[in-house]
Amino acid sequence: MNADQERAFVRFVKGTEPKLSYALAAAYGPEIGSEATSEALVYAWEHWPKIRAMDNPAGYLYRVGQSKSRRFFRPRVAFPAPVAGDEFGFEPKLPTALESLTKNQRVAVVLVHALGWSEREAADLMGVSRATVRTHVERALARLRAAMEVQVDV
Repeated sequence: MNADQERAFVRFVKGTEPKLSYALAAAYGPEIGSEATSEALVYAWEHWPKIRAMDNPAGYLYRVGQSKSRRFFRPRVAFPAPVAGDEFGFEPKLPTALESLTKNQRVAVVLVHALGWSEREAADLMGVSRATVRTHVERALARLRAAMEVQVDV
C-alpha cells in the first residue's frame, strides 16, 4: 500500500469507526462490539482496495463485524442493570427492556433515538431500507413502552 492509500485509509477509519463502533456495541454489547469493530477494521486494512471501491463500505464492514462477533461468547446480558444506589441518568428498567428487543430493533432504536442518526444513516449502516429501519424503531418503541409501563398521550 502506498502513502496515498494509507492516508485515504486513515481518513476512512476516522469517519467510519465511531459509527461502526456504536452500531456493533448496540447489537452485541460494549465488549463484543468493540472487538468486532476492531476485527472489521483489520479486515478493511487487509482488503483496502476492495473496500475503498464499494458504494457502502461502512455497511459492508458492519456485516463483517457481525460475522466476526460469532466467535466471541455472547454475554447473557448485553446491557447490565444499574447497581442499586448508583446515580444514573436513565430509567432503571431501560437495560432490561433493551435486552428484550430483537437485535435489529435494538440497533435501530439506539442509532436513531439515542445517538440521533437519521433513518437513512441507520439504514445505510445496517444494510436495509429506510422503511425497514422505521419499522424496527416503531416496534422497538412499542415494546419499550410496554416493558417500562409508559403510557403515550395522543
